[in-house]
Amino acid sequence: MILPHTGRALADAAPVPYWLDRPGRPDPLPPLAGAHAAELLVIGGGYSGLWAALLAKQADPGRDVLLVEAGTCGWAASGRNGGFCAASLTHGLANGAGRFPGEIAELERLGRENLADIAATVDAYGIDCDFERTGELAVAVEPYQLAGLAEDAELARRYGHDARLLDRDEVRAEVDSPTYLGGMWDRDRVAMLDPAKLAWGLRRACLDLGVRIHEHTRVTGLRGDGPALRAATLGGAGRAPGVIRARRVVLATNAFPPLLRRLRAWLVPVYDYALMTEPLTPAQRDAIGWRNRQGLADTGNQFHYYRITADGRILFGGYDAVYHYGNRVAPELEQRPATFTALAEHFFTTFPQLADVRFSHRWGGVIDTCTRFCPFFGTAYDGRLAYAAGYTGLGVGATRFGARVMLDLLAGGDTPLTRLDLVRGKPLPFPPEPVRAAGIHLTRWSLARADAHDGRRNLWLRTLDRLGLGFDT
Repeated sequence: MILPHTGRALADAAPVPYWLDRPGRPDPLPPLAGAHAAELLVIGGGYSGLWAALLAKQADPGRDVLLVEAGTCGWAASGRNGGFCAASLTHGLANGAGRFPGEIAELERLGRENLADIAATVDAYGIDCDFERTGELAVAVEPYQLAGLAEDAELARRYGHDARLLDRDEVRAEVDSPTYLGGMWDRDRVAMLDPAKLAWGLRRACLDLGVRIHEHTRVTGLRGDGPALRAATLGGAGRAPGVIRARRVVLATNAFPPLLRRLRAWLVPVYDYALMTEPLTPAQRDAIGWRNRQGLADTGNQFHYYRITADGRILFGGYDAVYHYGNRVAPELEQRPATFTALAEHFFTTFPQLADVRFSHRWGGVIDTCTRFCPFFGTAYDGRLAYAAGYTGLGVGATRFGARVMLDLLAGGDTPLTRLDLVRGKPLPFPPEPVRAAGIHLTRWSLARADAHDGRRNLWLRTLDRLGLGFDT
């Protein structure tokens, strides 16, 4: 049943991402047309591409780096996410330990190092992105979820992490919701930040170091050209054609239709949705607590993630992860009224003391996922192109690591990163359509059913577990 105030709360919500709907966004850079050359071409101006360009220039200030972006830097997943910057490179410790047991200790060390290096970059370049090492609070909202939290805490401590189990009263002392039965505060592996400001700050840092950036420039095709690669482009409102000849290419387009045919078997784009409230009043803030400003997530299969912003709003997202037949990606899919209504209902169930709060923004965006739920890597064109994809919604932090891997792969050497099983292996491919869509929808239905039956997994989910696909969240 829809609560009577849900419609009112959503009535004035702007259908755009809150993070991108602010006067501080930078003016777009001019598109590229005509013939150009570069030593390193970066295709994609999200986190993956921006980190790759920045790290390449830091390593070699004289290197000629050109980045092209079909929209504006950070307009897609990098500017639409919840701003959870996690140390995990494997979409959580449990996923990593299950898939890479022989090197998970090293991956956790690299993840902690990566998060520290992101913090150092933010500080060194004066990137004003509200970076806060708050940690993340996972909460149980059903009794059966408490055992899972205890297992997660034990696993985290085994690898030296600062994880604290909280009982019902302790977790409600942190953030007060009548739905909470317990929690785990992972205190050292997650930072919260403003995602669009991070992207804009990385863009500015790249420009300051001499990276050439052209926005509204779409790459439409790649082909070999002797010892180099040739990228065909369309740029500007008139879509003037152009061409870029580059010795090396970083492909950082993630969820969008890939320029490499082989990636289509490993990736599916899914749509994720979020709401943002208006700023809370002091009385509303007092009603929920949340003084330590952790990122939050509940622990169902169809989970919600939420956080409080620097200006006192609450972002509330997740639950639905929607796949469209044929890997369809289109602007009209960014709005889904049924999901926004469901999210609003869940918000008011979580925080009934905020029944008079209204939402200022509602939006969706596409993320890339694969069957192992964490990034995979590779090369093409005899090592002249490197790619990373499959971050599954946890790319705010892991994309910097992915950029390092891509640059190592392009250099062609044997490095500690390129020797990792994480880097050398590939996820299991998805089947072609129509089996792909049928399998994804059956999995989504089964996960919802498990949530409604104390986490019990049906035959389909148990079969996926045995195949190593392990769908949970």
